[in-house]
Amino acid sequence: MKMLVCVSKTPETTTKIQLTADKTDLDKGGVQYIMNPYDEWYALVRALELKEAGGGSVTILNVGPADNDSVIRKGLAIGADDAIRVNSEGGGSLYIAKQIAAQAEGYDIVFFGKETIDYNGSEVGAMVAELLGVAYVGEASHLEMNGNVATITRDIEGGVEVVEVSTPLAISAAKGMAEQRIPNMRGIMMAKRKPLNVVEPVDAPSTTEVASYELPPAKSAVKLIDPENMDELVRLLHEEAKVI
Repeated sequence: MKMLVCVSKTPETTTKIQLTADKTDLDKGGVQYIMNPYDEWYALVRALELKEAGGGSVTILNVGPADNDSVIRKGLAIGADDAIRVNSEGGGSLYIAKQIAAQAEGYDIVFFGKETIDYNGSEVGAMVAELLGVAYVGEASHLEMNGNVATITRDIEGGVEVVEVSTPLAISAAKGMAEQRIPNMRGIMMAKRKPLNVVEPVDAPSTTEVASYELPPAKSAVKLIDPENMDELVRLLHEEAKVI
């Protein structure tokens, strides 16, 4: 079974977000980058588990500049067989989806994390599935394969949903799909010798551009209420916090 895992580079989870002066981009000065956790911990690791159980191959795909190679190499160190980087700065979700779809023909399963932790869009996986003309299951928490039939569990309002889908398919992975793996020294050394193929992007116009970003408003200071003044506490919870 051939599996493709799409990964993205995101700021480290503890990064303090600062914007550029024109508020159209993240101020990248001093920012530490990592592989998007949903891509790494759940999508990539589950693909590797399926390979270990039933054979096949796992390829990593990233759309981005050469700066992303270190993130891709980590995926190779964890266990992926090879990698593809589409040499592009990106240009919106649909543009990224078209670049992925151009490389994803012939794969049985195309994996995504359920979202990136910087934009939280959850858009690209469904777009790629539509472009490829394959089934898509989003935010899956469990995946088992029986031949070419995938049994997928996903959380829904008030319970869980179980679906069966034949390959080829696209899937986005959420918490529960797998457990994080830490690359060992052997994996890190082997990653240096694994192929990372750089390809040029296909012609696809960018249909969106960022007008501006805004940081959320600062949190208000904590209000301390005298324990004898329950009326004031109730008023604040009702009028300001709006929780009662």
